[in-house]
Amino acid sequence: MTKTTKTKTARSKRKNVERAHVYVRASFNNTIVTIADENGDVLVQNSAGSSGFKGTRKSTPYAAQVAAGGAIKKALNFGVKKVDVYIKGLGSGREQALRGLQSEGGLEILSITDVTPVPHGGCRPKKMRRI
Repeated sequence: MTKTTKTKTARSKRKNVERAHVYVRASFNNTIVTIADENGDVLVQNSAGSSGFKGTRKSTPYAAQVAAGGAIKKALNFGVKKVDVYIKGLGSGREQALRGLQSEGGLEILSITDVTPVPHGGCRPKKMRRI
């Protein structure tokens, strides 16, 4: 029998990205922060759940702030200095995620854009919650 040898392939070098896009998805149950380069290739992704929050604590504004701060800390390793922020969703972590991005420091926020889809008529809305 012949032995097959495995050749190690070189890992891709860490990108050095000056400008990036930050996408904040604030749903009612969780907040997801994704940082991508100019081409759309994802560099870092973090969420309230991956930051250690479980259950209803994921939907809190503090969890969104921690998730955004954690994503920025990871993105600084790629050399990110300037970001464009895109916010989608109506969750409670919208504003706090922005504060988390600003509080980590070292980043210049060039623009903040709200890309929440708004229906024109559209589907029937969710029923009102009764407590």
